[in-house]
Amino acid sequence: MADIVVVGSLNMDLVAKVKRLPSYGETVIAHHFQMAPGGKGANQAVAVRRLGATAGMVGRVGMDSYGEILLSSLTTSGVNVSYVAKDSDLPTGTALITVGDNGENTITVFPGANGRCLPDDVKAAGSFISKAKALIVQLEIPLETVQTALRIARENAIMTVFNPAPFRRLPEDLLSIVDYLILNEVEASALCGCPVDQPHTAIEAGKRILDMGPGRVVLTLGEKGAVFAGPEGGFHVPAFRVKAIDSTAAGDAFIGAFTVALVEGMGVEEGLRYGCASGAIATTRMGAQTSLPTRDEIKELLGFSKLRRFQSYDLEGLA
Repeated sequence: MADIVVVGSLNMDLVAKVKRLPSYGETVIAHHFQMAPGGKGANQAVAVRRLGATAGMVGRVGMDSYGEILLSSLTTSGVNVSYVAKDSDLPTGTALITVGDNGENTITVFPGANGRCLPDDVKAAGSFISKAKALIVQLEIPLETVQTALRIARENAIMTVFNPAPFRRLPEDLLSIVDYLILNEVEASALCGCPVDQPHTAIEAGKRILDMGPGRVVLTLGEKGAVFAGPEGGFHVPAFRVKAIDSTAAGDAFIGAFTVALVEGMGVEEGLRYGCASGAIATTRMGAQTSLPTRDEIKELLGFSKLRRFQSYDLEGLA
């Protein structure tokens, strides 16, 4: 059993650090390189486990060295990998990540075995999913697999968290089986067709997206924090200011922490602050899973704010 089951991708991240991201057609020289376990699904599962909740992973890797490393990393982190299949025909998914010195990044993903994580894989894990408290899904696996997972969770009254990234066109009825839709400003703009660049425009976008069917909507805005839209209304939680060096997996850190907070009975406002703290800490370290914080680190960061809501704090000293 697992408190939270993640159905999604597992990738090997190949990360190059550069002074600035290249322009179209330009070659730049990297001053640092590392290979690290990643994939949105796997990152979110590790994020959950680092915070003390039990986590299970449903996905697919290739029968190669990358796949073995990814499975070993998840197992070492304490994630249940009983439902991660090994594909004999396709290699493990790979992500090529370029990170600028300002922390911004570009990511190109080769799906590999993730593209063959099919509805039957999820159905085989149906009993496992049905015993969880929450399900998290993203879009680095086939859309029909995501739909299957959400339906199984809904049929068993499991809380559903959907991160539509990388964004693609969604079936009209999909969002109606999503309890919490979590997306960034680019994904929100693509979904609602409106600009999302400030907290007030994000709240308006969230309200529009709410009309499309999800129970509640959360928009992450990077250094501008996060906003919420739901039956309770809309509000903004500012970000924590830290010295960012790599934004890779910051969104995954937020999603993992936010979901854990809800499963543990925290309110949405407190959950957003918990998620923002987790995402902020993740930006202070290189890599995906290597950057994900522990519960104690989040508590330390929240301690600087003295647990006051809706304020921004200068936490440059946090390292």
